[in-house]
Amino acid sequence: MDDKPVMLIVDDVEINRVVLAQFFQDDFTILEAENGQQALDIMEEQPVSIVLVDLVMPVMDGYEFLSVLQRNDQYQGLPVVVMTAQSDGDSEVRAMELGAADFITKPCNPTIVRCRVRNVMGRTENEWRRIEQLASDRQMMEMTRFIEQDQLTGAYNREAFYKKASQLMLEHRDTLYEIVYLDIDCFKVVNDLFNLETGNLILKTAGYFLQVLVGNRGLCCRMEADHFVLCMPRDHVKPETLLEALDGAVASLNISHSIVFYAGIYEVDNPLLAVDQMCDRARMAMSKVKGNYMQRYGVYDESMRELMLEEQMIARDMEFALQSKQFSIFVQPIYDTLLGKVVSAEALVRWQHPLKGLISPARFIPVFERNGFIVRLDRYVWEEVCKMMVQLRETTGMVIPVSVNVSRLNLYNLDLLDFLMGLVKKYQLSPELLHLEITETAYTRNPQQLVDEVNMFRQNGFKIFMDDFGNGYSSLNMLKDLPVDTLKIDLGFVQNVEFSGRAGIIMKSVVDMADKLGMEVVVEGVENQAQLNFVRSVGCRVIQGYYYSKPLPADEFWQMQAKGRGTIQ
Repeated sequence: MDDKPVMLIVDDVEINRVVLAQFFQDDFTILEAENGQQALDIMEEQPVSIVLVDLVMPVMDGYEFLSVLQRNDQYQGLPVVVMTAQSDGDSEVRAMELGAADFITKPCNPTIVRCRVRNVMGRTENEWRRIEQLASDRQMMEMTRFIEQDQLTGAYNREAFYKKASQLMLEHRDTLYEIVYLDIDCFKVVNDLFNLETGNLILKTAGYFLQVLVGNRGLCCRMEADHFVLCMPRDHVKPETLLEALDGAVASLNISHSIVFYAGIYEVDNPLLAVDQMCDRARMAMSKVKGNYMQRYGVYDESMRELMLEEQMIARDMEFALQSKQFSIFVQPIYDTLLGKVVSAEALVRWQHPLKGLISPARFIPVFERNGFIVRLDRYVWEEVCKMMVQLRETTGMVIPVSVNVSRLNLYNLDLLDFLMGLVKKYQLSPELLHLEITETAYTRNPQQLVDEVNMFRQNGFKIFMDDFGNGYSSLNMLKDLPVDTLKIDLGFVQNVEFSGRAGIIMKSVVDMADKLGMEVVVEGVENQAQLNFVRSVGCRVIQGYYYSKPLPADEFWQMQAKGRGTIQ
């Protein structure tokens, strides 16, 4: 360590120092200070080769620190790179006038930061030549590893990782290791919205950052696509710190889309276990939290094993299940209590497995959303609903609107509108008969894209329902921009309304707000007379819930409508 040049990182925010230290720990001896005065005290005791200093700090900020160096001959020629969260010309000019060698903006892009430091060192002294020579030597040694590397990111590929991770853990049995599985939420959307080059840039940045993060104490692998795996000592980096720093590295690319990483952790208790099984367990822990904005990492425990086996069964059988029509449509009526009859319905999907029996959507829908199969299942359900509406029309001469769920993955498909228009044209149905239900979580992923798509659907005659309103975290902000036709208020609003005055106030406020915005309201989950009395008292007349009817097999529902029994008794 003594033969390395010394880098002093000066920043009052610990996470910033941690990230920068990870970038340069292989090439420099790292020293840290929380402010300019502390940095000067360190420099009195030990010579340094380069300083990275934040401009905004307590006690002594970056400008004052530069002024002190400028007045002291002892520090003439010492390269100083300044950092700030905001890039503006005045700050840069002032810092350069005080002797700064270069200027970088936070959050720090690792590639840019390393290039700037390399350039500064090359301009001011000969230290970097020695570093490049060492890097060249390492490169020559690593040429033999070419077949072991992922060609895009430089991380290990799957086979090499399995081999080297096993060797690492067996050679250091006194060290406790963990496997960390990382994945980008909805990465396919990034490639669809932008281009392959943008996606590759994200992967290369993440891969480079993760390799620097584990350093020589661990291993980094690009498993496939946007999936990365790390093997490193436990507590080498806390998961919160890892994800926060990774966010910063990707944010520095200035891509106009939210890039969210999720992580799963398997704490290795048996280094003799096959590494691919360790990775499966870490991936399983990640899948438990993926899509949850409140929790972005999970830790494996044995209770997940049964879940893994079930998910494997679901993924194994899903294709045959679709081809053999094991998925059936159930329909839940929606009643207008003022008119006293069914005015519409919601289509729901059930899986009748030949061996497992009836599988709840709560078990298979999350799996399908993760592996993308939900796109095909959605479209199967939509077409089955259209067929049933045509049958009802041919039998009775009448038809009622039916709501169908649209997954967020389908929303990001560029051909969605064309598919839906082709569907209603094929079955000679008016678009307003097929209500499209979306969830407010879709809004948080890409608000402007969803607003544009909803406008296109409505311009072509489709009615848009916002399902599970109140379950997310951006409801009011969403209503400001998103022109939906109907709010479906989540049953959480009506539970215990007979006992909760606060719930009642909130419910009435939402109904009044929807009315002023020109939106209809459907209340879901009404199960008893007290709930019904309350929702009607606050102006809600359209009801969906077990009080009137549970979801019915499609044939039973259509027969009920054909016989004119869709009225409130």
